[in-house]
Amino acid sequence: MNPALLLYCRPGFEADCQQEFAARHPLEGHWHTGVGYVLFEADDSYELTQLHQTLDVTQLIFTRQILLALAKVELGERDRLTPITDALDALDSRYAAPWQAVWLEHPDSDAGKPLSGFCKRFGAIVEAALEKRKALDARRGRYRLHLFFTSMTEAWIALARPAQASPWPLGIARVRMPTGAPSRSTLKLAEALMMLVPEVEKKMKPGMVGVDLGAAPGGWTFQLVSHGLKVFAIDNGPMKGDMAIHPHVKHLRQDGFKFRPPNPVDWLVCDMVEQPARIAQLIADWFTRGHVRHAVFNLKLPMKKRWAEIERCFDLIDNALYSAGIDYELTAKQLYHDREEITCYLTRSKVR
Repeated sequence: MNPALLLYCRPGFEADCQQEFAARHPLEGHWHTGVGYVLFEADDSYELTQLHQTLDVTQLIFTRQILLALAKVELGERDRLTPITDALDALDSRYAAPWQAVWLEHPDSDAGKPLSGFCKRFGAIVEAALEKRKALDARRGRYRLHLFFTSMTEAWIALARPAQASPWPLGIARVRMPTGAPSRSTLKLAEALMMLVPEVEKKMKPGMVGVDLGAAPGGWTFQLVSHGLKVFAIDNGPMKGDMAIHPHVKHLRQDGFKFRPPNPVDWLVCDMVEQPARIAQLIADWFTRGHVRHAVFNLKLPMKKRWAEIERCFDLIDNALYSAGIDYELTAKQLYHDREEITCYLTRSKVR
């Protein structure tokens, strides 16, 4: 087969993954859809392999992982290793060993999750076989080898460019529920800070001031406080646990759309359930009025035309900040802890 692009995504968002990729990279070709992944075969395989050299997973919202798929391997019930090593031996010399590492993965779906245990067990066997062949070298390897199992009898051989691919298996950053957090929503902001905010420890320092719009019961406020921030928690609902009594939290029972800080703050976070365009307009207003430098916020997406709604929201932000002469950086991702939404990070670069 010709090389193809293998993209992981959240189950149910395969069409959105395709639509976003096609909007950003309009190549002619054909899509094949699984559950939790899509495969794109371009009409011009050279153009596709050249594109893979520059693709960065952080620039795509619905894509969790980007791989270059090189071969599909049919596996026997007794000997699964030999078909894989034979297929590896047959790879084009451009993609041959050594590889930095080997990862065995499966779709993040109901059908794929039963393969998790098998991948862990079989992974040790594959790794031992590749080490015996001197096919793994963390320093000399250009690519990371991925074996993507769609079933016990079928696997894709694919490669990742580590500097531009997700550093986490399945493209999922794992975060643990912290002790004392008042709600599981805290995991969403923890993941967002990990995935979207470069050098977060330099940008979120103790003593800074943050605002949490729609704060109750306090999951996102908990993350800000954990980084040493003093927080205005804005919500008509009650805060829970330590967030209700924490000395660095000032709970104001106000409308999150009407509240504005008396002085500029360092961080704004917002997880309010509202139309995405209204949230985008709110965030843009905070930036154009000079209220904040950094913001993490969610956009709750409609069931249909999600990509169109994202483009609409981003255009609202861009038009407002451009008119105000503000240079900015905006990144977004559908996180593992997101559902029908995406999480965005907006930061002010400088004023022209």
